[in-house]
This record gives sequence, structure tokens and C-alpha cells, in this order.
Amino acid sequence: MHGACVMSKGDNEQVPSDMRILLAEDSPVYQRLIAGYLKQWGFSLELAGDGTEAWKLLAQSDAPALALLDWVLPGMSGIELCRNIRNRGTNERYVYTVLLTGKTEKQDLVQAMEAGADDYLAKPFIAEELRARLFAGKRILDLHQRLLSAQQSLHFAATHDSLTSLWNRAEILAFLHRELERGQREGKPIGIALLDIDHFKAINDSFGHSSGDLVLKELARRLRAQLRSYDGLGRYGGEEFLLVLPGCDLQTTIRRLDALRCSIDHPAFLPNPGMTAVTVSIGATVSRGGGTAECESLLQEADAALYRAKQSGRNCLQYSPA
Repeated sequence: MHGACVMSKGDNEQVPSDMRILLAEDSPVYQRLIAGYLKQWGFSLELAGDGTEAWKLLAQSDAPALALLDWVLPGMSGIELCRNIRNRGTNERYVYTVLLTGKTEKQDLVQAMEAGADDYLAKPFIAEELRARLFAGKRILDLHQRLLSAQQSLHFAATHDSLTSLWNRAEILAFLHRELERGQREGKPIGIALLDIDHFKAINDSFGHSSGDLVLKELARRLRAQLRSYDGLGRYGGEEFLLVLPGCDLQTTIRRLDALRCSIDHPAFLPNPGMTAVTVSIGATVSRGGGTAECESLLQEADAALYRAKQSGRNCLQYSPA
């Protein structure tokens, strides 16, 4: 082993306070040496003295994203740890792994990479090389996080309405299809409703589209507040919303939707002085266990019931069968 770390004066790379490293190492000498370096470089350390303990730490939801793994460990080797990490699949948070070992043959390097290691450092090592490899791993993890965030943003944009942040038409219809299939398998009803803002065109014409946007956003907020976490809600188009209520028969659907309608009216919200209180009309129906084959007919029934609600003076609920 070599001695003290020599840091470049021109290196200003910073480590965030939450950047943790898991060190799986059974040698007390290397434990103390590496722990000292990591503290000096600004990393937080979690220590495992054997492979089994390391795997338990890595299996936690908030496990460190960067791991220094000795090749030879009691319980589970570094190679086995790498394989286990990679075999968890792409849905897990990525862990960048560096294998530490006294092995120096080329076939050892090949074996390490084939097992899923990202990097490989032979013992004894100099501090500068260890530091350079750790910061390379940090940069890759930062890039991975930015790509993941961009992917999540793109997915959200593709599945949600930009104004209300509710599901868009395609996504709420996909949810309805899934719930109809589930309801058919489990023999449970699905409540379905179309909700429309009363006199919405007049709001836009009289007070401007910015006021209309405020109404849509406030309505979305109030609807979300009244629904269960597993209910479905999406902007179906314009001022119309589609609600999917799993496990609700007709009586329960009517009761819940009427309470929801009242929550829109009371307390009233008035984006502009002189505006009348915003109200909604609702048309509802319930699935009959036919699965996705009845999707179109259910939507037509809900739409017809919504039309009757509009014809009946608005700010009311109609349902099918009438």
C-alpha cells in the first residue's frame, strides 16, 4: 500500500453532502485507510465487513449509489455482489461498482467486467488513482440521474395534460381499459362518469381564457382532493373530465359523484369579480362485467347521461340506466 493522498490544487470538483459510498472490505487496514481518504475527499461512508452485510445494505431503498467492493469477502464475494446488483433489473436505482483486488491478470479484469463491475482497481493502489476513479463514477451517476429525470419529464409530458397536470385523454382511457379488464376478472363494478363545466364558453368569452384556465386548474385540484388514490381522473377534452371509480356499484357511484359535485359548488370559487359560481354537470354509468368490449358503449351511456344533466338545468347528476 502507498501512503498519503496528494490532491491537485487545480481540482475543484465538489462532492454533494449526500454522496455516500459503500465500502465492502474485511481488512481492518484497508478499512481505516480508505475511510480516511473518503472523509478527506468529502464522501460519506457506509462500511460492510463481509459480502452478506454489503448485500443487505445495497438492497435498501436508500442504498449508496457508489460501491467499493473487495473481490474476496466472507459470505459473498465482490464478483457475486456485482452479479446480484445487475440481476435486479433496470427498474432498480443504478449502483456504480468498483472492484478492489490483488488480482492483476487480464482474465481477472474480463471476469470482473462480465460480472457487471463498472471499474476495477488493483491493490495496492495509490490514493490519487482511487480518487480519480471515484469521481469518474460520481460523474457517471450524475449523468445517469439527469437522463433519468429527463426521461421521467418526457413520460409525464406524454401522459398528462399540461394545464391541469391530470392524465390526458389517452392515459385516462388506458386506465379505464385496465380497470374494466380487472373488474371482469374479479367480478367487481366500475363507476364511470363524464363531468362538464357549466357555461364554460361564457366564462372564456366574458372573462378571457386566462380565467378559464384558472377554473380548469382549480376544478382539477378539487376533484383530486375528493378521489381515492386508486381512482382515475383525466382531462377528456376541453372542459370535460373522465372519472373512473373502481369497485363502485351504481348506488355508490351516484353518492360519491353527487358529493363531488357539491364540493365544486361549495365553497364557490370565482376567479373574477362578477363571475357566477362555477358548477358542473355529471353523467354516470356502471360497468356490467363485459370487460373492454363494453368500453365504448359505457362512454356513450355516460355522455348521454351528461346531455340529460345539461338539459335538466345543469349543476346536477344524471345516470344510465335512467
